[in-house]
Amino acid sequence: MFDFETTVTEIEWKVRRLVEENARLQAEAEESAEQCRKLQEQVNNQHITINNLKEQNNILKLGNTLTQKGDTVEIKLQINRLIRSIDKSLALINSAELKAGQ
Repeated sequence: MFDFETTVTEIEWKVRRLVEENARLQAEAEESAEQCRKLQEQVNNQHITINNLKEQNNILKLGNTLTQKGDTVEIKLQINRLIRSIDKSLALINSAELKAGQ
């Protein structure tokens, strides 16, 4: 009978340890998920910044081309590229806002 009580006590102790370990691991998983979410948000913001910088670069190139009184066909192509870039940036910003709202 003594061995049975000892075995039960040991099992109860091990179960308590496992429950505590499970709770600790769940807390770590939640913390990791939150950190992952923050990092993803940071990546999205950096993509937006990169796109904005690309747009500024294109605008500067376009302005440089206009001051050089270059070929109007090239100017029109650059304007079209700039418009497409702006559209892509707006779509990215909208998708980031939709994800943030969820």
